[in-house]
Amino acid sequence: MKVDWSSLPAPQDDGEADHLLNSKIPPISLPSTDNTSITLSALPGKTVLYIYPRTGQPGKSNPDGWDVIPGTLPHTRHPLIRTGARGCTPQSCSFRDNAKELQGLGINHIFGLSTQDTEYEREAAVRLHLPFPLLSDEKLELAKAMKLPTFHVDEVGTLLKRMALVIEDGRIVKVFYPVFPPEGSAQEVVDYLKSHD
Repeated sequence: MKVDWSSLPAPQDDGEADHLLNSKIPPISLPSTDNTSITLSALPGKTVLYIYPRTGQPGKSNPDGWDVIPGTLPHTRHPLIRTGARGCTPQSCSFRDNAKELQGLGINHIFGLSTQDTEYEREAAVRLHLPFPLLSDEKLELAKAMKLPTFHVDEVGTLLKRMALVIEDGRIVKVFYPVFPPEGSAQEVVDYLKSHD
């Protein structure tokens, strides 16, 4: 079912990504759905890394409260309300659909990143026909080293908050956080690249 994102309030910037701009990516290798290990810090040129909490699987239920959108239930402390958990598949599809344009704008590599294991991610990559690999930070190595914004859900553990990064020669040159609506994530990156030619 398509979500009318325009009818929902956008998440507010909580400042948890403020430290990332201009920081260097640590030399951590992450397993990839193309059966390789990727060290983002070692990649030359420009890379886009979009980060998402988790993708669901057809026929399987999401954790309780997963579809709660920021701002719709005031005065509650449910963690998903602050993070906007819903929308990981639309975000991935936005990068799939804009991959060629991103490459035409000088992007050498595109990756998605979550804390799900590689086998779980591989199902999503195949089902969504992603033309780029997904990376797994299941052990939270990159998340801890970079102090990436995270949240915790009892049923699934620690998850990454949604964002997108433009990385150039191992250094973050642009941070998109928070990302809303999720399906507009890639277009936001495209617009940035076009304005910074």
